[in-house]
Amino acid sequence: MQSSLYPLKFLPLYKNVIWGGNKLKGYGFNYDPLPNCGELWALSSVEGRESVIANGFLAENTLNEAIEIYMGDLVGDKIYNRFGTEFPLLFKIIDAAKDLSIQVHPDDELAQKRGMPCGKTEMWYVMEADEGSRLISGFRRDTSEEEYRAALAAGHLEDLLHSEEPKAGDVYFIPAGRVHALGKGLMVAEIQQTSDCTYRIYDYNRRDADGNLRQLHTEEAMEAIDFKGLREHANTRYHAPLNESTTLAASPYFTTKLIPLNTPIRKNLENIDNFVVYMCVDGIAAVKSMETIVPLHTGECVLVPALADSVELFCEGPAKLLEVTIDTADWDDEPLQEDWMARFVGEVR
Repeated sequence: MQSSLYPLKFLPLYKNVIWGGNKLKGYGFNYDPLPNCGELWALSSVEGRESVIANGFLAENTLNEAIEIYMGDLVGDKIYNRFGTEFPLLFKIIDAAKDLSIQVHPDDELAQKRGMPCGKTEMWYVMEADEGSRLISGFRRDTSEEEYRAALAAGHLEDLLHSEEPKAGDVYFIPAGRVHALGKGLMVAEIQQTSDCTYRIYDYNRRDADGNLRQLHTEEAMEAIDFKGLREHANTRYHAPLNESTTLAASPYFTTKLIPLNTPIRKNLENIDNFVVYMCVDGIAAVKSMETIVPLHTGECVLVPALADSVELFCEGPAKLLEVTIDTADWDDEPLQEDWMARFVGEVR
């Protein structure tokens, strides 16, 4: 019987929401009796919604429990010293059959000021985009608080915001403070800090199941919003050669690379001192490490422990994997700073 650490796969967590769709059933996920699944949480350490391990002798234990046992061997010493048993990232699949609310997330400083452990910086990888689907990311131009409040009161907030029509494969980095929204017809993989804090600022006057207008967080959002206009493309420009890793996002919170596969490859992890998560965003794949093979289909994750020194990636036909870790090479005991924004994925601007 295996008793040593190995790559961990997780049971999906399903969330029914007012705007959710049913595209995930086409990928083999069964969330009956829910009428829809707007959010599939593929890997989570959020209190009350911790992922449960699906494979090996640790099956039926939560991710948090595994970290408590294996500590730095699982996530990396620097990450364990900073975050303890809470895994620092949350992985989701979002299926929007209707427009999501226009919203914003706090940064670390504001979140901690309000009693939360961290803010919420995130990114989207677009998996599906129906014709005519749109999303919002940031302001079109620098905007004052007064102009914002007037547009919000008049119901014209969207006139101030940058909107565009994405396609499958597009990538959007959403730093904390950026006003944003997913539109109907989009399905995205979302990688974010472990936070469930969202300030809803406009929701198209929708009502909940009880007929009440959904709660807005107008004043809470004011201090969180970055009112500067976009200084770069809303989406990340990249070229991803087959069977190679291409950087999509690089920040202190996570580094995400895309690996389009059509043949097996082997990767050396000796220079990565922390965990690596592989998330399948297209096709069928498998991850082999530490003498364990873990099959993946679209929407599933595997967590490769920090102890692993290599990994082999396989596919059944063409597949695409997101490779996600945290670069802690420059970490010290100081809080994370925000000057990294100027360095964000400079190669793709």
